[in-house]
Amino acid sequence: MADTIDISRRTYRKIKQNLFWAFIYNLVGIPLAALGLMSPVIAGAAIAFSSVSVVTNALMLKRWKPLRNHGEDR
Repeated sequence: MADTIDISRRTYRKIKQNLFWAFIYNLVGIPLAALGLMSPVIAGAAIAFSSVSVVTNALMLKRWKPLRNHGEDR
């Protein structure tokens, strides 16, 4: 039970982090692109980097290990 709560909290934290960074990218990138201050190549690279960073951040959950000896019997 403690493992389930731990991984769910970590997952929720990752979701919030990913949403934060996606909003930041869009908050900065969309106005720059709309005003013509960002070339389409740079805009495409920024979108790709945003996607890669979100996936990479989510993959950090694979490093999670169950808690050891947390006092629960089978």
